[in-house]
Amino acid sequence: MPLVTKQDFQQAPDVTYISIEEIEAANDTSLSVNASSDTDASVLVPHLEKIALIGIDFPGFADGRGFSIAQRLRRFGFKGELRARGHLISDQYPHALACGFDTVEISDEIAERQPFEQWRAATEKVLPPYRVKRAG
Repeated sequence: MPLVTKQDFQQAPDVTYISIEEIEAANDTSLSVNASSDTDASVLVPHLEKIALIGIDFPGFADGRGFSIAQRLRRFGFKGELRARGHLISDQYPHALACGFDTVEISDEIAERQPFEQWRAATEKVLPPYRVKRAG
């Protein structure tokens, strides 16, 4: 699966995600955790120091709950990688970055329909907050 980064598409590395329920028993200090779109981000707070990567599922293009989860995790102090996984399109990429995501894992079909140039162009359409104010 392609991984959208700020620089280009990359092949997503093989990652073995564990569920939130498995965190307590894990002894590793660099866990990769899968979070569904209905996850309460606060349940991860006691374990943030053990987690290197949190993959947040986006089951559909219109399901934006993952954006809220990402924002909450960043507010809670999560410093590791946040990866949006699933049904996102290039128009949603600027919002994903603004919410704290580092990467977006998409299907081969989405990557074929929307090459990296579209993802990069989407980030260039968004004005920084100070320019939005000046633009009126």
